[in-house]
Amino acid sequence: MPRRIESVFIAGPAGRLEALLEEPDDRDPVEASLVCHPHPLFGGTMHNKVVYRLARGLRSSGSVVLRFNFRGVNLSEGLHDEGIGELEDARTALAFLRERYPDLPYSIAGFSFGSRIALRLGCTLAEPRPRRIIAAGFPTRIGHFDYLDSCALPKHFIHSTNDVYGPRQELEKAYELFGEPKSLQFIEAPDHFFAGQLDAFETAVATLP
Repeated sequence: MPRRIESVFIAGPAGRLEALLEEPDDRDPVEASLVCHPHPLFGGTMHNKVVYRLARGLRSSGSVVLRFNFRGVNLSEGLHDEGIGELEDARTALAFLRERYPDLPYSIAGFSFGSRIALRLGCTLAEPRPRRIIAAGFPTRIGHFDYLDSCALPKHFIHSTNDVYGPRQELEKAYELFGEPKSLQFIEAPDHFFAGQLDAFETAVATLP
């Protein structure tokens, strides 16, 4: 059977949210994953190349993936809201995904700004909680994240060795304080966007526990 790909619009808190739902290529899904994109004011969309590879890596491991555009991006309605409204957008998109696949365990993932939204959302959810949170390119130089010190959900960080928004030493120092369980994996890449190493990044995502 051909892989199911569905363009959808979700009723969000500031208007409709544009989204793309994709099932695995070769099997029935064993997990549902929400993927959040980079900062909307700097060109971030659900079609960002790192987000695409993040989604593809998750699909290859058996996950059905919902990517969506935050408010004000492309066909999503509303205006950028400094991460506050975007957190609610993600919450709404997750509710849609879980309603479509109520019997599957679920994960939340994101790249850059999207990784912050994914972590903030995942660490505050009540039962049933996500089985893991995947944070790619986590930016250490924006905002506060001390809540991660007490977040007991499995947290997987995948990071470039040369990320200007989350320098390696800064992330390693912060990571020491993050609550268990957790993992940190570096990809030898020249920039925040894993340039030239997207295959390695996708493999890292696909092989996460």
